[in-house]
Amino acid sequence: MLRKFIIILATASALLAQTPAKKITVDKAKLESYVRHLFVWPAAITITISDPIPAPMAGFSEVKIRGSQGEASQEETFYVSADGKKMVRGTVFDLSANPFKEDLDKIKTAYQPATGTAGAPVVVVEFSDFECPFCRQEAQTLRKELLAAYPKEVHMFYIDYPLESLHPWAKAASMAGRCVFHQNASTFWDYHDWIFENQEKITPETLKAQVLTFAAGKGLAAEQLSSCIDSRATEEEVNKAKQIGKDLGVDQTPTIFINGRRMVGAVSWPDMKRVIDYEIEYQKTAKNAGEDCGCDVKLPSVGGTAPATGLGGLKK
Repeated sequence: MLRKFIIILATASALLAQTPAKKITVDKAKLESYVRHLFVWPAAITITISDPIPAPMAGFSEVKIRGSQGEASQEETFYVSADGKKMVRGTVFDLSANPFKEDLDKIKTAYQPATGTAGAPVVVVEFSDFECPFCRQEAQTLRKELLAAYPKEVHMFYIDYPLESLHPWAKAASMAGRCVFHQNASTFWDYHDWIFENQEKITPETLKAQVLTFAAGKGLAAEQLSSCIDSRATEEEVNKAKQIGKDLGVDQTPTIFINGRRMVGAVSWPDMKRVIDYEIEYQKTAKNAGEDCGCDVKLPSVGGTAPATGLGGLKK
């Protein structure tokens, strides 16, 4: 009797293994129509709807809906009920993990300019554009206040995110900055401060000459720098940096992540300080972000070889 039961059980298991999993489907046309009405997206905006995947909560499937027009885009995550009658817009949180883990997994800081203390409990990552006036405002705040207030508790990274459709010399400035960075990593921060201070004087035509004048006062090799700029040797590095931001859904500058917490626009120092102070205390016990967390989410420092783990209108 037991033998027959085992045979039946084995047969049933084999049949189940051979049965393909039921494919999840959603009515994409219905979703597009609904979302266009929800966000007031006209026909000029192209809508792309991903194939559904199992959602992190039972009874729903996850779809990503992206609206795009030119270089501008906006992506939203929705959860559609199994019967297709209900849809939830928002974020599902795992109470056992850092609420910002999804973004922490996407932030890659290897080979990016850094200042502050490696191994700090708080990591600040800024996505910025050298031609952006709001970025200049934020840069002045960060350079004046951050390390003065937190000489050991913060490690800050700068990641290029030039908005080429808005700022004609921003990408060229980012590439030149990477050329400076390769010659002397610490001099990058002098370049960072100088270019923001002189932002209003720079044009696409005068950028290179002004950068070389700056470099002459810093002891950089002019011929090497000129060749690096002319050959666009660092363009791929800037493209990869910008892709990090795109993967994170960055759609305006400056955008800052403090231990994964997203802060968009020019953030006032008191607001930023409040978040950093909170994270310093929180990480003493949580140990789920920053560089001394002892967790799986790592933000490698410059020169490291380990890879990182990990609204109704469109914005540019």
